[in-house]
Amino acid sequence: MAKNIKKETPLMKQYNAIKAKYPDALLLFRVGDFYETFGEDAVKASKILDIILTKRGAGSESEIELAGFPHHSLNNYLPKLVKAGCRVAICDQLEDPKQTKTIVKRGVTELVTPGVALNDDILHSKSNNFLAAVCFGKNQIGVAFLDVSTGEFLVSQGNAEYIDKLLQNFRPSEVLVSKPKRNEFKNVFGGEFHTFYMEDWVFQDDYANETLLKHFQTKSLKGFGIEDLFEGIVAAGAALHYLSETQHHKLQHITTIQRVTQNDHVWMDRFTIKNLELYHSYNQNAVTLIDVIDRTISPMGGRLLKRWLALPLISIDKINQRHEVVQYLYDDAIVLKKIQNQIKHIGDIERLISKVATVKICPREVVQLKNALEAIVPIKTLTQNTNNKALQHIGDSLELCEELRQRIKETLNEEAPVNILKGNTIASDFSAELKELRALSTSGKDYLDAMLERESKITGITSLKIASNNVFGYYIEVRHTHKDKVPDHWIRKQTLVSAERYITEELKEYETKILGAEERILAIEQQLFSELVLWIQQFIKPVQKNSALIAQLDCLCGFAQLASENQYTRPEINESYALDIKNGRHPVIEKQLPHGEPYIANNVYLDREQQQIIMITGPNMSGKSAILRQTALIVLLAQMGSFVPAEAATIGLTDKIFTRVGASDNISMGESTFMVEMNETASILNNISDRSLVLLDEIGRGTSTYDGISIAWAISEYLHEHPSKAKTLFATHYHELNEMTETFARIKNFNVSVKELKNNVLFLRKLVEGGSQHSFGIHVAKMAGMPQQVIHRANKILKQLEKSHSSEELTDKVRTLENDMQLSFFNLDDPLLEQIKEEIVNIDIDVLTPVEALMKLNEIKRMLLKKKRA
Repeated sequence: MAKNIKKETPLMKQYNAIKAKYPDALLLFRVGDFYETFGEDAVKASKILDIILTKRGAGSESEIELAGFPHHSLNNYLPKLVKAGCRVAICDQLEDPKQTKTIVKRGVTELVTPGVALNDDILHSKSNNFLAAVCFGKNQIGVAFLDVSTGEFLVSQGNAEYIDKLLQNFRPSEVLVSKPKRNEFKNVFGGEFHTFYMEDWVFQDDYANETLLKHFQTKSLKGFGIEDLFEGIVAAGAALHYLSETQHHKLQHITTIQRVTQNDHVWMDRFTIKNLELYHSYNQNAVTLIDVIDRTISPMGGRLLKRWLALPLISIDKINQRHEVVQYLYDDAIVLKKIQNQIKHIGDIERLISKVATVKICPREVVQLKNALEAIVPIKTLTQNTNNKALQHIGDSLELCEELRQRIKETLNEEAPVNILKGNTIASDFSAELKELRALSTSGKDYLDAMLERESKITGITSLKIASNNVFGYYIEVRHTHKDKVPDHWIRKQTLVSAERYITEELKEYETKILGAEERILAIEQQLFSELVLWIQQFIKPVQKNSALIAQLDCLCGFAQLASENQYTRPEINESYALDIKNGRHPVIEKQLPHGEPYIANNVYLDREQQQIIMITGPNMSGKSAILRQTALIVLLAQMGSFVPAEAATIGLTDKIFTRVGASDNISMGESTFMVEMNETASILNNISDRSLVLLDEIGRGTSTYDGISIAWAISEYLHEHPSKAKTLFATHYHELNEMTETFARIKNFNVSVKELKNNVLFLRKLVEGGSQHSFGIHVAKMAGMPQQVIHRANKILKQLEKSHSSEELTDKVRTLENDMQLSFFNLDDPLLEQIKEEIVNIDIDVLTPVEALMKLNEIKRMLLKKKRA
C-alpha cells in the first residue's frame, strides 16, 4: 500500500526549504501583511503569544497548524518569544510581490536569540544582554561574554568555581557550548541557563584565532593582553562565530576584547553573590542591593554599576581615586547637580553607536546621538574646571566630536521621524535637488502660475492656460487666434476645435519632476541618510570612549548622591589586616524600616592578632544575620568606590568575601540542606587567604544537635589555627561554642542583646560583648502566632530538658578529650596518652595537608598542656 504523502503547495515548499536551514529556530514567515508560523512552531507560538491557533488548508491533504500576527506588530510579539527562550528566524519578502508573477522570493534577514538581540523592546536599558561561550580544556575552562548591543567583549579563564562565579555575575541570556560537552556543562553549572549547543569544530583553537584576528584585523592578540588565555580565546572565537551564524555581519562596534583578571578584583563565589542578594533574590518582591544603591541616570551608568558591584577593586590607589571623586562631588552639590542635569540628556549613546555600526539606527536616534554629544560639551568644561585630578582626566579625555555634531545638524531635521519612510528626514537646505522637489510637491500651483506669467509676458499671449490631464500630462493651451505668436521651440501636442496644446522642454522637465517628486524625495532621503550613517561609522571609537567616561562619571555622581541622601561616610582603605566599622548599618534593611523607626547601628572590629573570630550568639530574629550581611556589604561598597552606611569605617584591604548565610537548599538537584551547607563551607575553608572576610551563619543546624555543635566547633578551630588567620564572623544558636574563648585566644564572644519582659522578649538588635545563654525560640514561636497550647507545652518540655541535661553534661559530650585529662599527667597508663597514641597511629600521612598536620600537632599540644596545668 502506498504511503500517504502530504501534498506540498508552492508556498509550503518554500517554507519547508527555509525551515530546514533553521531547524532549531521558530520561523516567522512573512506572507503579505502577516508573519505566519506553521506546524509545531505555530503550536508553540500560539501558547507563548496567546494568539489563535488555526489550520491552513483545513480538511485538505496539505492541512497544517497556523498562527500569525500583523507584520507591524513584530516589536510587540518578538520580545515575548525571545524572553521565552526561543531562537527566532525572521523571514522577509525580498522583492515586491507586484513585480513578480511567480512566488515571491523570501529569505531569513535576522536570527534573534536570547543572547543576540538589538531590539529595544527585548533589551533592558540598565542591563547588559550578554551572549556567553564556554570552552572546556584539560585543566582550565575558558569563557567569553559578548554584548552585541553595546560592543562589549570580555574574556577570562580559570577553574570551574571561578567560571561559575563569572556566569553568576554576568548572567548571560544565552550560553554557547560544544555539543560533546553538553552533559559536562550541565553537571558543572546546572540547568538554569539558556544554552545552545554548537558543532565541536567551532571550538578549535586554530579556527578561533583566525576568527578573532580577521575581525580585529591584527596579526596577533598580544595587544589585547589575552594571548595566554588558550581556552578563553577559543570561547571568544566561538561567540564571534555565532554572530555570523545569526546574520550579524556588521560588527564594527566590537572594537576590542578585554581580559577579566581574577587577581584584580574581590573574589566572591556564587554562594556569596546569592546570599548577599546583590542583584537577585529568590524571595518575591525582595529589594536587592543594586535596587538601593543605583542612583545612575544613564543606561550606560546603570550597566557599569552592575559591573563594579560584580568586580570590586583590590587596588588601594584605584579605590581611593574613586573615593576622592565621590568626596569632591559630595562636597560640591552645585557641580554634582549640573553634571547630572547634562547626563539626563545623553541617553544610551553606547547602544546608539552600536546601531550605527549594525545599520539599524533610525533618523530620530541619529538626532538623539547629536543631542547626546552636545550635552557632553558642558560636562567637559565642568570637569576640566574642577581641582580634582581624576575628574580633570575625565574632562580632558571626553571627545567633543564637533565635525560629527555639525554634519548631523546640517543633514537631518531636528524633528526627524522614527521611520524614514514617513519623510521629512533630511534638512531642505542640505540638498538643492531635495529642496526643489519639496517645493514642487508642496507648491506646484505657485510654480505653474509663475511660469504662466513669465510665458505670457514673453509671447504677448494674455489668454495662455497651463493644465494637465491623465492622457497627455501637462500642456500649454493657446487659442487659434494667437497661434502665430507661439515660439518655435514649443512642441505641438494636441489640436482642438478652438485651440492648440503645446509642450515645452521646461514643462516636460517639470512634469517628470512633479509626477515622480514624492518617489524621488523618498529615494533621495534614504540615500542621504544611508550615506550619513556610513559616514558616522568612523566615529564609533570616540563615541564609545565618551560612553565609557560618562558611565564612570554617572556612577561616581550616583555614589555622591547616595551618600548625601543616606548619611554614608567615606571609608579609609589601607594595607592593614584590620576591619573597624563604627555604627555600621545594613544599606537595604534600613530603607525598608517603617517611617521614623531608626536602624540600630552596630560596631564590628576584627583583626588577625587579638580578635580574629567573633562568635555571635542570640535568639532567632534578633538580627545576627543582618550584622553578618551588613559587614560584607560595607566592605563591598567601600572597595567598589562608594561611601558606606556607617559612622566611620577603616578597612584593611579585603581580597575575598565568603558567606554561608541562610538556607539555600538545592533539593531540586538531589542535595539536602545540610549537604549544600557542607559543600559551601568546604569551598570556603579550601580557599581562604590572609585578607579574606568569612561570614558564617548557623553552620551545622541541618543535622543533629551534637553533630552540629561538633562541626561548628571544628570549623571555628580550623579557622583559628589556619596560618591565614582569616577574619571571621560566626553567628550561631549553639551557646556551647561560647566556651571556645577559654582555649582559643583570638575567638571573642558577642551577643545580640535582648530585653526579657514578664511574658515576652524585646529584641534590641545591639551587638554587645559576652555570650548569650538562651535562644528564646519559644518567644519567637509565640510572636509568629503559634497556638497557646503549643507554647505552654513547649515551655513545659523545655524545663524538663533543662533539668535532665545540664550544660555541664552537654559540654562533657562535646569535649570528651578535655574531660579525660583529669588523671595524673605522668601516669603511663593514663587514657589520655592512649588517645594521643591512637590519634597519631590513625593519621594518614599520605593525604594530610601541611595545615592539617599543624592543626593536629596543636590539638595534641593543647591536650598535654591542659593536662599539665591540671
